[in-house]
Amino acid sequence: MEPIIFAGTPQNAALTLRELVAGGQAVALVLTREDAPVGRKRLMTESPVAEAATQLGIPVLKTNSISAEDEEAIANSGARLALVVAFGAILKQSTIDLMELGWFNLHYSVLPRWRGASPVQSAILAGDHTTGVTLFKIDRGLDTGEIVGVAETVIEDGENAGRLLARLSQLGVSLAQQELPGLLAGFRRGSPQIGEPTFAPKFDRADARITADDSAKLALAKVHAFNPEPMAWVDLNGQPMRILSAAPIAAKSQPGAVSLIEKRVLLGLGDGQSVELLEVQPAGKNPMAAMDWFRGSKETERTIL
Repeated sequence: MEPIIFAGTPQNAALTLRELVAGGQAVALVLTREDAPVGRKRLMTESPVAEAATQLGIPVLKTNSISAEDEEAIANSGARLALVVAFGAILKQSTIDLMELGWFNLHYSVLPRWRGASPVQSAILAGDHTTGVTLFKIDRGLDTGEIVGVAETVIEDGENAGRLLARLSQLGVSLAQQELPGLLAGFRRGSPQIGEPTFAPKFDRADARITADDSAKLALAKVHAFNPEPMAWVDLNGQPMRILSAAPIAAKSQPGAVSLIEKRVLLGLGDGQSVELLEVQPAGKNPMAAMDWFRGSKETERTIL
């Protein structure tokens, strides 16, 4: 099959690259972001896509902002089409113009819903029941290009962002494998996006905090949307504690109070309802069952702010 350029950075993009190559897709060049510090020791580490490309024997170009030299390498790759999966860098018009057949992006929502940086988290946080993957042609707008194909799926009850992204990544591979032959042959055409767009901002740790004023529905949505990153958390009188998993429960309790009722650890929320805490991670400790944390905690540590 005619070679393409692949641009991506995180683990789900690396999975896509490996699956495409295993399925027979030739890749002339891989673009990914530069090595970055990772972990507590801040060790410089190459991206999962860079690691995968090296193992597959594909030339790698690392860049956080495509330069004139980078564009020359892209132009000399011999590819006429590029596929982008969570690359993390904006493409200039001059870069877009380098590909005769275009740059195409696998985006993890059904566009125009959830354009932007965090479509999977945003869909869960908003309580959406369905989502999907869109393959679209990149233009100068933010996820505004013509749609080539869509694969939809149901968001399962209690599904967190990590699990949903893994499923969407597999759907994206299938969608790309289905559409690339037509795109490379030049006869597959896109269609304009239809509907009112919504936007998915980049979330940070502050967005993942659960407070005593949150409703039970919102608290659960945060637990699911922000797992594995940045992870929902509560402030226990100045000490942060991550909430790794939780479940709905038909029980009322005092807003902000963590209590033990019928052998279940409940967190009371602002609407008078509760959620059941299942797994937590206190500051400086390993993940543990919420019951184990509760038994070892003091009464003064059982109120969130």
